[in-house]
Amino acid sequence: MTGKVNDGQLCTVAPLGDALPAVGDIVLCRVNGSQYLHLVKAIQGERFQIGNNRGGINGWVTKRQLFGTLIAVE
Repeated sequence: MTGKVNDGQLCTVAPLGDALPAVGDIVLCRVNGSQYLHLVKAIQGERFQIGNNRGGINGWVTKRQLFGTLIAVE
């Protein structure tokens, strides 16, 4: 996530609740048992395509795999 969130920065994530993220939001998500911050690149129904800030696409997740949206970086 070079350029938006750099390694070692303190991040604050707000729970999603009933809200849904929008394209361009940074979300905390679970992928294969690990937690990552990723950009939402596209939305297709109830699926969210996640990727990085360098144009890479990491795949699709469901809302069940999303924990929250990034609201602050220090």
